Order: sequence, then structure tokens, then C-alpha cells
Amino acid sequence: MKDLLERIEARRVRAARTVERLQAEIAGLTEQLAAAEHDLERLEITRETVLDLSAEDNATPVEMPPGYREVVALFEHDGNGLRAKDACQALGTGTEPRHIESMRAKLKRLVDRGVLTEPDPGLFVLPRPTPEISSS
Repeated sequence: MKDLLERIEARRVRAARTVERLQAEIAGLTEQLAAAEHDLERLEITRETVLDLSAEDNATPVEMPPGYREVVALFEHDGNGLRAKDACQALGTGTEPRHIESMRAKLKRLVDRGVLTEPDPGLFVLPRPTPEISSS
């Protein structure tokens, strides 16, 4: 019986060490995760600020997520404007309601940032430069 208790105790000690080691790893990973989340939050704020500032200047943002770059490029080739479903078809993303609504949300975000305009409900176009009026 003494031999059995010694084996149980040895196993308990190993299990306790494993628990301590894993708890230390979790604590370290938790710290790394918090730091990475903080960095991500700062980068997202910086990105949003750059997009807002570029929209104020009526300039196309320098950096856009890949999905948005393709959408803007599509509008650069079509001067008549597009609806969300047309953009989905042109980009081959599917024309199910969920695809169209996702595209509409992207297009609305681009309108909010001044990259696109919506002259008629649901019709999206690139803004046309306004001609300067000379005062001579």
C-alpha cells in the first residue's frame, strides 16, 4: 500500500507542476494578447483618422482594405455609376441578398468617407471634380 501511495504522490506532484507551468504560460499569453489587442486598437484608430482626414481633403485614401480597393477600381472604370447588385456581379461576389447587402454597406462606408457619392438612392458614383469658377 505504501508503494501505491508513493506513486500517487509522485503523480500528484507531476500534475501540480504541469498545472503551474500551464498557468504561467497562460499568464504570459494573456499579457501578449493584451499587448497585441492594444496595438491593433491603436492601428485601427490611426487608420480611421487617416481615412477621415483624406475624406476631408476629398482625396482617395492612400490605404484601403483589399475589398475596398477592388470596389473603387471598379468605379474608376465605370463612369455611369453602379448599384450594389451591379457591383456584386462585376466583381463576381455573388448576387444573393447577403452579398448585395454587404456590398451596399461597403458602398455606404465609401460614401461616408467621401470616396464615392450617392446622387440617387442606391446609385453610387465617383465624385466628379467641381470646376473652379474664376472671379475675373
